[in-house]
Amino acid sequence: MDKLENIKLAFVAIFTMAGNWLGILAMPAYMLVLTNVVDYFTGLVAAKHRGERISSEIGFWGIFKKISMWVLVWVGYELDFIISTLAQLVHIDINIAGIIPLVTILWLMINELISILENIRDIGVEIVWLNRLIQLVLEKTEETAQAALPADTQHREV
Repeated sequence: MDKLENIKLAFVAIFTMAGNWLGILAMPAYMLVLTNVVDYFTGLVAAKHRGERISSEIGFWGIFKKISMWVLVWVGYELDFIISTLAQLVHIDINIAGIIPLVTILWLMINELISILENIRDIGVEIVWLNRLIQLVLEKTEETAQAALPADTQHREV
């Protein structure tokens, strides 16, 4: 096998293992990675069009922001696990498997898409109806997440 075949094989193996481990979260997770990468690069191009300075420090903080998003997904996964485990221990039948990290991923993806559209607008291209559509999806996602919370926790600050 040549080098390119080995790279393809490694790529397929990594995505297959990740997909098996992530289960239902695999496709949303892959899509979040894609939106992270596209947002980062469109942000670099848009910064040039806005006349902003690009530096390694700014790039570091942009990458750190993307890593922080994945920390939020991990927190959602942990919360999902804790709630499911505790419910099972006290014999409460709730089926939320994967819902918290999934909603977290979807919310982050929507915010990344909004950022991508803002970057593209700053480059000189804008599709107004697409901005409105994504904003509507964000609002509906937030409403759904709020509705899933018990009434007394919806407005409590952490």
